[in-house]
Amino acid sequence: MEVEDRFRESYESGDTPWDVGRPDFNLIEVVTQRPVHACKVLEVGCGTGDNAIWLAQNRFKVVGVDASDIAIDMAMAKAAEANVKCDFFHADFLRSEIQGAPFGFIFDRGCFHSFDSGDDRISFAEKAAGLLEAEGLWLTIVGNADGHRQRPGPPQRSAEDIVSAVEPFFEILLLQSSRFESNRPEPSKAWRCLMQKRRIS
Repeated sequence: MEVEDRFRESYESGDTPWDVGRPDFNLIEVVTQRPVHACKVLEVGCGTGDNAIWLAQNRFKVVGVDASDIAIDMAMAKAAEANVKCDFFHADFLRSEIQGAPFGFIFDRGCFHSFDSGDDRISFAEKAAGLLEAEGLWLTIVGNADGHRQRPGPPQRSAEDIVSAVEPFFEILLLQSSRFESNRPEPSKAWRCLMQKRRIS
């Protein structure tokens, strides 16, 4: 089953453990501590909009895309309730034309890692680079293969999996062990990876 189809089915069934109802602390820490200055941002796999809304509240101009039209409808409703402007679109990241490029910053929480194929992860990184302005930034939160778990969780990738996919297009600025924002007592381990688009020589 395609990654996009799996996400659609999850939203249709309500089986969305990643939807914790608040912005991810990894995003907040990187944006505020690095800092990442307000710019046009693309969130890939925006889900029901919590991260996009937080970014919009912090002066970013936000475009959010998701493979689930259910998630997009929920995100639009949340943004309206929060009285913030975000542009949300139902789109397949790898196959659809993404509106609004170029972006200064891309964020994805658990989308890049969803592709089991190394070639698909390379395609994801290449597309992300193509949507970014010169020296733009990409922050991805990826399931960490170093974590041993007793129950099902997000896909797990090694540091080598990440590096081999992104290195042709990005310089890695930060690759550190973290965890996913979660409502569970033992959150799954994650990689926090911040990258900058390589200069074209």
